Amino acid sequence: MSAVSLLPVPAHVLDAAGQVAFGKYTGAIAEIDWLALGAPYQRSRWWRRTHHKRWQYLALATEEIFCGVAIVDVGWTNTAFAYVFDRKQKQLIGRFSQDGLPGMTAHVNNRPSHGAASHFQCLGKRIDFSISTDGEAILDVDCHKFSLHAAFCLREAAPSLTAIGPVEGGSVHATVKSSGIPLQGVVDVAGRQFLLDGGIGSSDYSNGFLARETAWRWASAHQLEIGFNLQAGYFGESENALWLDGELIALGAARFEFDPACPMGIWHITTDDGLLDVYFQPEGCRQENKNLLIAASRYIQPIGTFRGWVRAHVDAPARAIADLVGVTEDHYSRW
Repeated sequence: MSAVSLLPVPAHVLDAAGQVAFGKYTGAIAEIDWLALGAPYQRSRWWRRTHHKRWQYLALATEEIFCGVAIVDVGWTNTAFAYVFDRKQKQLIGRFSQDGLPGMTAHVNNRPSHGAASHFQCLGKRIDFSISTDGEAILDVDCHKFSLHAAFCLREAAPSLTAIGPVEGGSVHATVKSSGIPLQGVVDVAGRQFLLDGGIGSSDYSNGFLARETAWRWASAHQLEIGFNLQAGYFGESENALWLDGELIALGAARFEFDPACPMGIWHITTDDGLLDVYFQPEGCRQENKNLLIAASRYIQPIGTFRGWVRAHVDAPARAIADLVGVTEDHYSRW
């Protein structure tokens, strides 16, 4: 039995009647614009404003370091973070986290691919990410304690996944997950310099109307020839996918087995279609808990390596995975 081929990404998330193009697709959609959303998913203007969430997350991995960078716009407020994890010393050597002012310090536009622009600037610190119309992706981070400049070589990457689906307690949501992307660039932190050349990056862009309380477990790891994105929570199995030798393969529901009270222990993750079975060994983590009275978040993102196996379809031989660097995540937000 061969893998089921995904359809090419549609031109728009909505058709002419405002109906949603639900599904998993190969390729990055050009724009995610919900303005003409029709029944039964349309809501009042105030509801949309307080429930509309956009974020851009980027991961950068080499043999020496792992970096995570995010800009998050939740409508009535925004935030950003960036960190550098030393894989040899197994510790964070650079970190930045800042809440901003609504409508002033952060912007994430509606374009996940060509024309993408995400910015955060507050108290002299800034994060800028953009993808030009000719496909050049650039990330710049200047957080005083460390700086980062990276170029993502999108032309050498396998097709992205676009997933569009309903959200329980919210309305609709769309996300674009990239495959592994070759990197060039440099990170300056703690008086040291790390080259990103030869490393692997990945991008996670999300845009939709989420529930007041949202939770998920997530796993992501990439090399050029193999990678995966897995989630269990608010978006079901919509964004679960495997990249194998340039082919994008849809995956079923993911099961995360770990001890939430001890997230630095081993994680075991499987999919119900029998195409993935991996174990994750954390080496360190970024975590943050916030309680802003009307909002709260509980977040931990362990960094480490995956081992196990994947396969392209149920009759295919298992493909071994070892020392695949990536992250898992256990996240709850009241926003």
